[in-house]
Amino acid sequence: MREIAPGVVHWTARHENIGLDVSSYWLADDRVLLNPMGLPGDLGGEPVAIVLTNRHHYRHSGELAERFGVRVHAPREGMHEFTHDEPVDPYADGEEPAPGLRAHQVGALSDDEYAIEIPRARALAIADGAMRMGDGPLTFVPDQYMGDDPEAVKAALRESFSRLLDAVDFDHLLLAHGDPVVGDGAEQLRRFAEGG
Repeated sequence: MREIAPGVVHWTARHENIGLDVSSYWLADDRVLLNPMGLPGDLGGEPVAIVLTNRHHYRHSGELAERFGVRVHAPREGMHEFTHDEPVDPYADGEEPAPGLRAHQVGALSDDEYAIEIPRARALAIADGAMRMGDGPLTFVPDQYMGDDPEAVKAALRESFSRLLDAVDFDHLLLAHGDPVVGDGAEQLRRFAEGG
């Protein structure tokens, strides 16, 4: 676990189903766990909520929700994935999945593809619409995960990200797959959305 920006702690863990490391975050000022996979250290505080950027990022949320006595918040469009005994509450576009955070539907890749605006941290968390390997540029997920028309999905994601960039002012881009982009996250997402 390492603090990548004031109040934003990042860690990676191996996702047993996909065999790759995935990123998780602790938003200390908001007291929110974001897309958690395990918990390798002490948070230095008690979470008030767990927020997912899409339904597939439930990961270890059930165990952590029970441990801390909190609820998980996931996109309304992905609620069919959860059972009635899982501690999951829906959020929708424009709502606050946890106090101080704002949900923005991205769509295109799936109906429950969302971005979470984190104003206090000047950060934006996105689900699976973009990923990053090491310190390289943003990329799309492989075409095999984009349905029957990957090029149409890519065009729709670029359009969604462009709208998002017009609506949200941020510095840090928190990715679910790959290392976060610290400092110039908006600039890199804009370059990606423009096809660069």
